[in-house]
Amino acid sequence: MRTIAVTSGKGGVGKSNLSSNLGIAFAERGKRVVVFDADLGLANVDVILGARAPYTLQHVISGEKSLAEIVTSGPGGIGFVAGGSGVESLINLSGPQLERFLMEIEGLSSDTDVLIFDTGAGVDGSVMAFCEAADEAIVVATPDPASIADAYATIKTLYSRKPNAKIHVVMNMAPNHGVGEATFERLNSVAQQFLQKQLSHLGNVRQDSAVVDCVRKRKPFVVEAPGCNASQDVKSIAMRLLGHVVENHSTSFGERLKSVFGLGLKRSA
Repeated sequence: MRTIAVTSGKGGVGKSNLSSNLGIAFAERGKRVVVFDADLGLANVDVILGARAPYTLQHVISGEKSLAEIVTSGPGGIGFVAGGSGVESLINLSGPQLERFLMEIEGLSSDTDVLIFDTGAGVDGSVMAFCEAADEAIVVATPDPASIADAYATIKTLYSRKPNAKIHVVMNMAPNHGVGEATFERLNSVAQQFLQKQLSHLGNVRQDSAVVDCVRKRKPFVVEAPGCNASQDVKSIAMRLLGHVVENHSTSFGERLKSVFGLGLKRSA
């Protein structure tokens, strides 16, 4: 099971929209996908997908349901896990409760090819825990200077906690590919100069009025407007990701998550 954490330095850059539509683009290529809403502050994957979730992560934390039982069918053939207040409860788990949850995460692997964590924005411990444990992290930014500065802060923090982190960057809401490329090059230049790291550019998602319309309708744009620029861009990003080789870890995702839950959430970002 491939695990991807999607994050951003600041809110409002389209992170959750990208997570949801990227998941659908993977599913279109035959992958079994689950999008896990791990955003503590603004859990809204269900709203973006336009699908009501009868159960949330809170039902798992309380022991009422298993994780597999709360995976809800979404558009485009994906499944999703609604987070809500359950994310806050999750990061405070310990002992037998944590062990049970981690076993259930591992249990998803038999029916899941790609597990996408839509994390919160910023650099607090809960966000970094998912980014550290995942096979790779996608940092979403826009050409706005404040977004770029916050994206760099997120990248710097993740590298400080996991020096071998595999970090990709997606430039969202770019007026055109030229602006997206130029903005990424500025961010990458700073990373090379101060972090001695070469960032991976997955691509740009162009600004598109169809995205605004789909958000208003609560429909994922890859399904509702498959021919629009943004949909084509997300599909290209999915193809690029599928072409990347994922490192084989000596430990399972559950074990890595247990490690960062036990350590990463106790230290300040």
